[in-house]
Formats: sequence, structure tokens, C-alpha cells
Amino acid sequence: METQTIETTQQTAESAFVEVDGILLHHIHAGEGRPVVLIHGLVGSAANWRRNIDALSGDASVYAIDLANMGQSARVLGLDTSLAATADRVAAWMNSAGLDCADIVGHSHGGAIAMMLAARHPERVRSLVLFAPANPYSNAGDTLIRIYSTGFGRSLARVGPYLPRRAQFFLLGRMYGNPKRIVEETLDGYVAGSRIPGTVDHVLGIVRGWHTEMAALQAILPSLAHLPTLLIWGDRDRAVSVASGLHLHRDLPGSELMVVPGSGHLVFQELPEETNRAMRAWLARGHATASRPAREHLLPVAARPPLSSNLQHSSPGL
Repeated sequence: METQTIETTQQTAESAFVEVDGILLHHIHAGEGRPVVLIHGLVGSAANWRRNIDALSGDASVYAIDLANMGQSARVLGLDTSLAATADRVAAWMNSAGLDCADIVGHSHGGAIAMMLAARHPERVRSLVLFAPANPYSNAGDTLIRIYSTGFGRSLARVGPYLPRRAQFFLLGRMYGNPKRIVEETLDGYVAGSRIPGTVDHVLGIVRGWHTEMAALQAILPSLAHLPTLLIWGDRDRAVSVASGLHLHRDLPGSELMVVPGSGHLVFQELPEETNRAMRAWLARGHATASRPAREHLLPVAARPPLSSNLQHSSPGL
């Protein structure tokens, strides 16, 4: 394993590479204690968690992974993009990193990977913290899926990372409840990773199989019913609907749902102090009891979105 020291927001962390099934995977590590693994979203990287790592590492040994073909990890042509294959790679990476079991934190597509990891490798997952995870009950981005499945859409996706900075701010701003909260480093991280050859093709491969993967995810949800799970949503999320979060919450009796007012799809980046407190409080419980009554936080009953009776496919967000 190769390592070097890097800076997060307040203190130093370790940047390391390990080889997993012939693929060089990168991660950031900080802190000591019970392991916590952070899994980024569709076009993200380990750097997306830079405003969270320091806070979490005060109580835990925190690992933020770059999935294969993302961030600083190696690009591999033709890699299996399915949730099952990606979850298996995360489990293999845990072996290489010496992690028998961990609390798993996932965002968006990374949240779907975290759920699949828990289903396929239950002994590796102590609890889940899921930020607006991709799930079978949201159709917020079906239009984008259709566009990016066309030749024109694929060309547009490859041009996207090179659009003018103002356009980049606008596109990222749609993932925020308040675009004024975007920091330059966040935008730079998304743009830099997307420009590495192989990244966009990998993302397009995920999008092509989106509905099939959401059906596979729905099939394994019963196995997660009583796994301690904290669901966190921004009430202005345009990428994965809050209504879908209510569906997911009711599918998972071991879950608690927190809806954060005024925030969007990237709530952990947009309001890090609030979400860091919520994560630390959740992780501090220890989760000795796997089954607990479902609870909901922050969003008043009258303000909750209506729960549709139709199951709808989710959209790919960041």
C-alpha cells in the first residue's frame, strides 16, 4: 500500500492506494477507532467528503474511497458497472484495507452501492448512513436518463466537463438547496474527476443499466429490513425525491429518516455542520440492537410529500 499525507479542512489525513483484483484503488484515511467507510456518488470522489472527514475522524477511523474509474483510482475499460460487481469490489477493498466490518456511509448512487454491499456481504456492514440514496421509488431524473441514453446525450456528457465555469456552477447549483453555499473546491473536484479519460464512459455505462439495477436493488431491500439505517435527505432535492425516501423508510423498519430543511441533493456538502452532528450522534449509539422502531426527524408531518402508490425508478444524481 502506497501512502502520502494530505490536507483535509482542518487537519491532515492519509492518502493511500491499494490494489484490488488488479485495479489500483485510492482512499483517504483519518482518525482512529471504529471504522467508517464513505462511498461517493455517481460523478464524485473521496474528495467530496472533505467537509466531513475531520468531524467524523474525531471518533472513528474514517476511510473515503474512490471507486474504480472515479477520483484518483485507476480507469479500467469495460469494467462491470453493476451494483453487485461494485459492491463486491468495495468488499474486496475492505479486505485489502484490513477492515472486517464498518459503518457504511453512502451518497446517491453510492448509497445504492452501500445497500447492495449490506445485502451481499452482511457481515461487513454494522450500520448504514445513506444520503439521498438512489432507490427504486424516484423518477425525478428519468428525462435525463433518456437523454443520456441517446447518441446526442452521450456526446453532451463528454462535452460537459469542459463547459465554461459559469455553466459548471449552474449545473452543480441544481444539486444544492441554495447555490450560494457552493465552495470553489467542491466544483473543482467534480470537474477534475470528470475530465480524466474513462470517467464519463463509466458513468454512461451506469446510466444505461439504471432501471435494471434499480430493479435488482428493490429485490434485496427485504434483506435490509432491520439493519440500523439512517436516511438523510434535503427537502429541496431535485435528483432523488424526498417522497422516495419515505417509501424507502417504510420498507426498512430498522431505519430513521431525517429531512434537512433548505438543502438539496448534496446536503452533506451544503450543510456539513448539521449533517456531521447527525452522523456522529448516530455512530455513537453503537447499534447493539439491530431492530428498532422506525422514526422520522425534522420534517413536520403536514409538510411531508405525498407518498405515491406507484413504484417508480430513481434518477442518477451526483
